[in-house]
Amino acid sequence: MRKLRILALMHEDLLPPENPTGVDLATVEWKTEFDVVSTLREMGHEVYPLGVRDELAVIREAIEKWKPHIAFNLLEEFDSVSMYDQNVVSYLELLRVPYTGCNPRGLMLTRDKGWTKKILSYHRIPSPEFAVFPVGRKVRRPKRLTFPLIVKSISEEASLGISQASIVEDDDKLQERVDFIHRSSTVGTSAIVERYIEGRELYVGVLGIKRLQVLPVWELVLDNLPEEARRIATARVKWSPKYQKKYRIRSREAKGLSNGMPEKIRRLAKRVYRILGLSGYARIDFRLDPNGKVYVLEVNPNAQLAYGEDLADSAQQAGLPYDALLQRIINIGLLWRPDRAA
Repeated sequence: MRKLRILALMHEDLLPPENPTGVDLATVEWKTEFDVVSTLREMGHEVYPLGVRDELAVIREAIEKWKPHIAFNLLEEFDSVSMYDQNVVSYLELLRVPYTGCNPRGLMLTRDKGWTKKILSYHRIPSPEFAVFPVGRKVRRPKRLTFPLIVKSISEEASLGISQASIVEDDDKLQERVDFIHRSSTVGTSAIVERYIEGRELYVGVLGIKRLQVLPVWELVLDNLPEEARRIATARVKWSPKYQKKYRIRSREAKGLSNGMPEKIRRLAKRVYRILGLSGYARIDFRLDPNGKVYVLEVNPNAQLAYGEDLADSAQQAGLPYDALLQRIINIGLLWRPDRAA
């Protein structure tokens, strides 16, 4: 394996210490960054972690100084705006620096969940009925949208702003929750409202550019939540170890699917990836309702890459241990050519 100089781009608040001590590495905010940087170094690569906040100049200076073979992109925002991450990748392309993860066009399309849903609808991909409520626009529910509904940010990821209160049963609660998404200091975006689908929460990882590797169907197991709670991936479900332990929340390879269902879901994941022009790696989120109908919920390019998370675990099941997964992502990045993407 060729040893590379790798510039690891991450938010400056998430730069891991060189020698972390006295912390629980399973729960620190910079777990993903630490896992990636430390594993790449163990593999023999020369890694330069770079903290980025709101200045592109630091990226250019680092490239001129270190002359990396590739940038490992772990940024999920720029200047506190999640949709600006596409601009950082565009900047890398202008500098002729290879990078890991998704291309700018794929990021642009998927960072706006309304655009994503419209494109998938055009291609007849099964997805819940939806409506978008921009900030400042009066909330008028289309008659085609029937309760219960789930209210989410149109652009934020990682379940930001999602709680049990996100599912609403009447127009008053709908108005209240949309107002929360619009005005919350932690969210503050337009809202997307979808028909709530009761069922199993399934994830599929996809790697590649044109020749794709589709990972096994994974499931977020929520069977032990309180009886009155809806089975959704709230912020507490995703990020609270205490809550996860209390209700035995875990993810694993999906079991008990009907004959042919895993293959159907994996084919659908591959089709979605190609329709949206994604590259690098992504995770496609599905709901499987009690009648066996599959719906695409969300598309997540540059999905969570920490060791022990869904993507890494499903890759392990497919014969790609964590170090091999990172190397595969690097190899894909080295093959990407923006001028051949159309």
